[in-house]
Amino acid sequence: MDKKLGLTALTALVLSSMLGAGVFSLPQNMAAVASPAALLIGWVITGVGIIMLSLALLLLTRFKPELDGGIFTYARAGFGELVGFCSAWGYWLCAVIANVSYLVIVFSALSFFTDSPGHVVFGDGNTWQSALGASVLLWMVHWLVLRGVQTAASINLVATLGKLVPLGLFIILAIVAFNFDRFRFDFTGVELGVPVWEQVKNTMLITLWVFIGVEGAVVVSARARNKKDVGRATLLAVVAALIVYLLVTLLSLGIVPRAELATMRNPSMAGLLTRLMGSWGDVVIAAGLIVSVSGAYLSWTIMAAEVPLLAAQQGAFPRSLAKQNAQGAPSGSLWLTNISVQACLILIWLTGSDYNTLLGIASEMVLVPYLLVGAYLFKVARSLKKTGAVAIACGASAYGLWLLYASGPLHLLLSVVLYAPGIALFLWARRDGRGNAPLCAMEKMAMVLLVIGAAPALWMLVR
Repeated sequence: MDKKLGLTALTALVLSSMLGAGVFSLPQNMAAVASPAALLIGWVITGVGIIMLSLALLLLTRFKPELDGGIFTYARAGFGELVGFCSAWGYWLCAVIANVSYLVIVFSALSFFTDSPGHVVFGDGNTWQSALGASVLLWMVHWLVLRGVQTAASINLVATLGKLVPLGLFIILAIVAFNFDRFRFDFTGVELGVPVWEQVKNTMLITLWVFIGVEGAVVVSARARNKKDVGRATLLAVVAALIVYLLVTLLSLGIVPRAELATMRNPSMAGLLTRLMGSWGDVVIAAGLIVSVSGAYLSWTIMAAEVPLLAAQQGAFPRSLAKQNAQGAPSGSLWLTNISVQACLILIWLTGSDYNTLLGIASEMVLVPYLLVGAYLFKVARSLKKTGAVAIACGASAYGLWLLYASGPLHLLLSVVLYAPGIALFLWARRDGRGNAPLCAMEKMAMVLLVIGAAPALWMLVR
């Protein structure tokens, strides 16, 4: 491609990827599982962890500028063919599920305008009308990205600016209305009947979900005008998003009591803004959410298509996915991604699943790719004898391990079930060799164990 992405476009891509649907549902999602004390501790852990992860990504773009694509290429360079594939497969599945969740919540937000107690049109985004509307939006964005990543990124920049307006309005009004006595009532969550530390654990996948997309600039680093902009964009976007999330979550607890906030319908920010500015609150937030999620969906479509492209170019995914069209768009992987999203939309309609179900699955699938970023930086920093970088790598890796622990056994079982089918794709992609390094005995054993382990994991999940 002749056209490249600059610092502003890269920052907007990362920020838009993170500031999607999650921020509008954050007040209710967090209040349902944690007290103000647990939220403060949870955000400190997440803030430190996600900044460590973003610094790890920044340092790797400096130490290994030749490795385009980040998530997949770092895992492959550091830990071999199979681990590299699993990182790409897990990240791609996360991106697909994230895209489905965005489409679901767009039409859930539209229900504010169309639905009444006796007349459901879009519901929670899982009716047949929602599935049909989401499918139309899906293929419109597909056509847009096929016109070129630069075109899509430019539109995303406008959408990012548009989503900041309702968020800024909410934060200003919430500061004015904030009541400290209400905020500190039942500060440790006695009503929840759960120890504070357990509450903190329960916030972890939620806080991770709203930061998924932190790697956006790294994923499209091959399209960056200046490789140094990749790390800068990542850090700028993370700091901006962290400030927004802290303000939205903590200020909400000063508007209504935690117990009441926990029962509000999502997107809960709409109900809160209705209290602050009257009946127009629903309209402002619903409209803002639609703009916000559409922008995030556009960003995630770009990233979801980029990873299979890079993996296919290096032999981990089938060769057909390496195809690009005349505009430089990853057409082969884009078709795979959006056909998968379409299939998921049909499943959502048939099963009646909602946004929160998708949130848990998508968050789980990105845990291993994020952990591998910190682990790879540790290897690189040690070989270069960079003490500061080793410390950052340890921090990013510790955060990754903490997330795996906090996610709990149910989500870990789910990840085994979802990783196992990828092995067939991996072996098919490697069937002609194509210069791939041979698999070692440990990798072959790991594949067998993963496939064997999927059956009892699936049985336990069904039970």
